[in-house]
Amino acid sequence: MARFQRKTCITLIGFILFIFGIMVVLKTLRPEGAGFESPFGLGLFPELQRAESGDNPPNHQKGIADSKPAVDQLKKGSTKSTMTLAAKLEEFPVPNYNLHVFYYSWYGSPQFDGKYIHWDHPILPHWDPKVASNFPKGKHSPPDDVGSNFYPGLGAYSSRDPTVIEAHMQQLRTAAIGVLALSWYPPGMKEDNGEPTDGLVPAIMDIAHKYQVKVTFHIEPYKGRDDLSMYNSVKYIVDKYGDHPAFYRYKTSNGKHLPLFYVYDSYLTSPEMWTRLLKESGHHSIRNTAYDGIFIGLLVEEKQKNEILTAGFDGLYTYFATNGFSFGSSHRNWKSIKGFCDSNNLMFIPSVGPGYIDTSIRPWNLHNTRNRINGKYYETALSAALEVRTDIVSITSFNEWHEGTQIEKAIPKTAGQTTYQDYLPHKADIYLEITRKWAEKFQKEREKWLV
Repeated sequence: MARFQRKTCITLIGFILFIFGIMVVLKTLRPEGAGFESPFGLGLFPELQRAESGDNPPNHQKGIADSKPAVDQLKKGSTKSTMTLAAKLEEFPVPNYNLHVFYYSWYGSPQFDGKYIHWDHPILPHWDPKVASNFPKGKHSPPDDVGSNFYPGLGAYSSRDPTVIEAHMQQLRTAAIGVLALSWYPPGMKEDNGEPTDGLVPAIMDIAHKYQVKVTFHIEPYKGRDDLSMYNSVKYIVDKYGDHPAFYRYKTSNGKHLPLFYVYDSYLTSPEMWTRLLKESGHHSIRNTAYDGIFIGLLVEEKQKNEILTAGFDGLYTYFATNGFSFGSSHRNWKSIKGFCDSNNLMFIPSVGPGYIDTSIRPWNLHNTRNRINGKYYETALSAALEVRTDIVSITSFNEWHEGTQIEKAIPKTAGQTTYQDYLPHKADIYLEITRKWAEKFQKEREKWLV
């Protein structure tokens, strides 16, 4: 019996030593750094080890076997993103391509531009030194102190920021606006307080196309703008951007699809010089060429109706959002202006706006302020535009923050001794919603007119 117990003990010790030997061998096969508490060598099988531990392994452990699932997942992600955008577009109202809005891409921030641009707008002095002496001087100091009476919902943003452009396109679609009229200077040129912006056009057009928004050009009064430089500017725009799917073309009564150009401060150039570009007999005529288009001049004073006609423009617009400020911007004159245009085969594009206040940069200009009256001012302007049955209505503006004409989202804000105006008691998107409502009305009214 004692011999049997001794033999059993020896056998058991031998078995234990055998098992220990196997475990030592297995340990030598385990990857460096693997724990010993997992007795089955799971380090050799990353997928099993990840399932057991719940950890995500570093990329170098995934191996070639993982590459195809990763590519498939990327494809699935891309497809999902496309599906998400398609679903989002379905939620927006249908874009109205007869509703244009003036858009500015001149804003900058340190993150994207190395400094603030335009948000630090200088306070402009009155032309009369005696009046100017009564008002502050200097410039604004972003991000809390910006050159606007309102504060943007996106903060003191950069027009280069793709997420900002994306947010803007979403707001445009929320408002059912179909066409963005982009403020434009030729390459390397800029307005007094900004930087060149032509380089931003491709990104704006790409994201606009993603949201089914079209882009037209609002040509600014750049230095040296005359008939020849305008021909070259239009040629540049058409050659560089004309094939982009977001490039806006207007369908004329004879079935042509032509680009449309707003020409700001067109009155600064004489009608005689414009005829060289806009008349068929002109020395630098653009008519019946590959660069022909619809050219819309700015009407400020009444006499400019005939000047615009003589110059060879195809129509006129009023831009300013200040009812009563100029002949063109006064709602009471729109009926007679429309009659003049109809009689002379011109387009009339009235410009409506939610209000006007620029005292953050022109503190002496309080008398031209137009209070928003919680959206009533805007709706009055939209109603006046529809009454004259125009083919296109333009909106001043999406984001001209300096003059307080923006329909972009704004938020309440107090910084130091400055309390910005806001859209309360309404939400930040109130002017987008008003625009959407009137875009639908505009579309229904146009359908009646065309019957």
